[in-house]
Amino acid sequence: MRRVEPRSLGKIAECVIFTDARPSAALRRPKMNIAVKTFRPDRHPADTYEEILERDTRPVPDHLREGPVPDIGTEPVKIDRYIDPAFARAEEKHLWPHIWQMACREEEIPNPGDVSIYEVAGKSLLVTRQADGGIRAFHNSCLHRARKLATLPGCKNEFRCPYHGIAWNTDGSFKDNPIAWDFPQWEGKDVSLPEALVDTWGGFVFINFDRSAPPLASVLNPLQEHFERYDLENCYIDFHVQKLVPCNWKAAAEAFMESHHALTTHPQLLPYLADVNSQYDVLSDHVTRQFTAQMVPSPYVTREYTQQEIMQAMMGVGSRSRAAVEGPADDIQIPDGVSARAFVADMSRKTIGDEDGHDYSAASDAEMVDALLYNVFPNMSFWAGYMPKLFYRWRPNGNDHDTSIMDIYLLKRVPKGAARPKPAPVFEIGLEESVLEMGPHAGMSVGLAAVFEQDMANLPHVQSGMKASEIGVLNFGRYAEMRIRLMHQMIDRYMARSMAAAAS
Repeated sequence: MRRVEPRSLGKIAECVIFTDARPSAALRRPKMNIAVKTFRPDRHPADTYEEILERDTRPVPDHLREGPVPDIGTEPVKIDRYIDPAFARAEEKHLWPHIWQMACREEEIPNPGDVSIYEVAGKSLLVTRQADGGIRAFHNSCLHRARKLATLPGCKNEFRCPYHGIAWNTDGSFKDNPIAWDFPQWEGKDVSLPEALVDTWGGFVFINFDRSAPPLASVLNPLQEHFERYDLENCYIDFHVQKLVPCNWKAAAEAFMESHHALTTHPQLLPYLADVNSQYDVLSDHVTRQFTAQMVPSPYVTREYTQQEIMQAMMGVGSRSRAAVEGPADDIQIPDGVSARAFVADMSRKTIGDEDGHDYSAASDAEMVDALLYNVFPNMSFWAGYMPKLFYRWRPNGNDHDTSIMDIYLLKRVPKGAARPKPAPVFEIGLEESVLEMGPHAGMSVGLAAVFEQDMANLPHVQSGMKASEIGVLNFGRYAEMRIRLMHQMIDRYMARSMAAAAS
């Protein structure tokens, strides 16, 4: 992994940052800008995401409509799951070896012999492009005395152990042994490198250490159908930031599994983000999602915003949606009778279409402006829609249960008729380093980096706060946080199954 050359930071001073910030008096006294209406008792009374979709200017695809909302319960979750080393060891043994997880993008290993190294929970794989175009993943451990065969990715013509020189071909078959005369036990035996399962979808490469695991397709379903129109396999990595996070991997993931934290963590987003009235669905045991409308104010803003002010607020923050609108905010005027949502969606269709040559005239407003996040159990999040797409992955940082690794990818569509751009290299940001300061060097916008920085500012205090807890449990909301509770239930299910198999 390596850093890329710095790009211009732009005017960081233009972006207001709130780290450990106290909300204003106005924000501490929520005032809803909504009319009284009949509503479901388990939802915020503001317009639902479904009702916002009804005002869109294009037909809305069926997969964006509300999905299943099962009763996941309200039971508290024990804090030991985040802070107890014994629970982390149990995850290493009974969770991570049995789940499908994203190892890399196909574009990162385009040629025969190209290798990406994927590591999680003490395990290491050599994810290798084969001569026939296929991909295989070999355990990164010499069959002699277990030294890692490789510690750096790249293009290789063999896996030769740096310790004693025993070598394997890049298809995993045994190649040679300088001290073969001393290994009679290997004569006539298959000493190929052990493999993990490999499958691909949408340009992503997935692995599973469990050779008897169910097929990837069954785990991802219905993601494949919902994302078919978004052409993920023809996207390229615009940036890839890898951040060390000072909290357990589950706490890091949970920070990105609901939108109502924007009220106090991201107050600059409230003029154009419908946070507390987001939609949450459970599509299967493995696939859940959250939809948050943009260019629609939060129900908790303390005054009415004009459509012009909504658009200008988004441009001032410089978020992911800012890429859709060209020019200074003061130079762009929304016509009378046009909503900020419809206006920015139209600008997005034009700007992105001009950039990549694809036609977005039929795309719904939601697909051009909204935050459409799908999570795949236990540690992956895929953004849907036609905007540049974020992808997140969380995993333990080695054996340290108090820290974790968060990968943040931004994927852009390959321009029509053009060669695929080379994928951006991994840009590492250390435990004590700031995403706001370092992220723009990787190509992340200052506004987006600011939002991530606000999330990161919470997380060390979440981890230490759990250790300080007197009650020893966390209490998640019934609706908006049901996806988090389901994640814990699924962790228990996987671990119980593995423990039962180990005991039999």
